Amino acid sequence: MKSIVDLLNEKNLHLDKFYRLNESELEKFNCGEFEGLEVFYSTREGILQIIKKIDEMIEDSNDMVEDVKDVSGQEKKSILQSLQYKKDIVARILEQDLQILSAIEKEKSSIIKELSQVRTTKKALGSYKSGGQKTRLDEEA
Repeated sequence: MKSIVDLLNEKNLHLDKFYRLNESELEKFNCGEFEGLEVFYSTREGILQIIKKIDEMIEDSNDMVEDVKDVSGQEKKSILQSLQYKKDIVARILEQDLQILSAIEKEKSSIIKELSQVRTTKKALGSYKSGGQKTRLDEEA
């Protein structure tokens, strides 16, 4: 049972890493810095893979426990504390993810708007250039 408590604590450490990664990247996003977005998502995915492996190990360890009566009161308390901490950190991570998605959507909208303006400007310049040549041809005729 000690193994399960240790694994739960290790999982929580990785959830903390995930939270801190989100926190630092969110600060960058709020400053308009999106250059490291791919590395950010790759790092997140790596942490999630580690958490998945830990979950599998917890499941395996849980299958080895023959009787819940053999679990001490202190171990049950530790497990409940770890699970509550996990619940709290996951709720904070979900909140961060909403902020991250919002920042990315805001930047995406800004880029689309900028591209639209560039396209409109190019179209206006193209019309101006072709109109200028037509006028000169009319003058020569």
